[in-house]
Amino acid sequence: MKKPIKLIAIVGMPGAGKTVAADFFRKNGLSVLRFGDQTDIGLKELGKEINEKNERWYRENIRQELGMAAMAIKIEPRILEHAKKNNLIILDGLYSWEEYLYLIKKFPNLKLLCIYAPPHIRHKRLKERIIRSLTDSEAKTRDITQITNLNTGGPIAIADYLIINAFNLEKYTQALEKFYQKHK
Repeated sequence: MKKPIKLIAIVGMPGAGKTVAADFFRKNGLSVLRFGDQTDIGLKELGKEINEKNERWYRENIRQELGMAAMAIKIEPRILEHAKKNNLIILDGLYSWEEYLYLIKKFPNLKLLCIYAPPHIRHKRLKERIIRSLTDSEAKTRDITQITNLNTGGPIAIADYLIINAFNLEKYTQALEKFYQKHK
C-alpha cells in the first residue's frame, strides 16, 4: 500500500524568508511546488505576456472564477503528479485560509510551516530586494492587503511549525536544516 502524501506548506508574510526556505528544501532534493507558478502557467495558456500587470489580472480573475481557493484548486493536479514519485512535497506560497481549507480536505497530512520575521526586518528585506523591491510604505500596504484581501492570517495563526528568521542567514539555515532532518 502506498504511503499517504505528506505536504508541508510554507506560510508567512512578505519578506519573512519563504523563498529562501523553498530553495533550501529544493537543494536538499525535495519536490517544491510554487503556487505562483500557476500564474505563469495560466498566462502562457492564454497567450499573454508575463508581467506584473498581467499577473495581477490573472490572479484576480482566477479568484473571481474559482473563489479564494483558486490557486489550491489549480495546484492540486501538480501535487498529485509529483506524489507519484515523492511522498513529501513542499508547497511554496499558500496564502489564503480558503486554500488551506481546500487542501486539508484533499490531503489530511498537510502541515503548515510558518516562517516569521518581525515587520521591521521584513520591510528592510523587501526594500533591499533586487526584484520587486518595496518602499516602507508599500511594504506596510502589502502587509495589510495580504491579511485583509488574501486572508493570510489564518494559515499563519494555525501553523504546525514555526521558524523564526530574525537573525542572519547562517542561523536561519541551521533552523531549516534542523527542521528538515526531523521531517524528511
